Amino acid sequence: MTTYQEYQAKIAELQKAAETARKNEINQAKEQIASIMREYGLTQADLGPAVKAVKPVKPRAPVPMKYRDDATGQTWTGRGRAPKWLEGRKKEDFLIKQ
Repeated sequence: MTTYQEYQAKIAELQKAAETARKNEINQAKEQIASIMREYGLTQADLGPAVKAVKPVKPRAPVPMKYRDDATGQTWTGRGRAPKWLEGRKKEDFLIKQ
């Protein structure tokens, strides 16, 4: 019967063999690519940009509060689903006056 340590040793051996095989395949692929580029006179610039430029995401400014329940102090911006404390009431009664 095979023990746990023997399985671990086999796993380590297989991982090492897999890593070696991966390195060899990558080197072969690089050689193939370089050969094709030389054959057709291509440069890296001919291949185009490797990665599209990512447009930076601007942080959104916080939305000012538009409604407030003076009894509880709860507020709402007026966007999205109306809060429970506003159900059955007129929104205009809770407008924050500036």
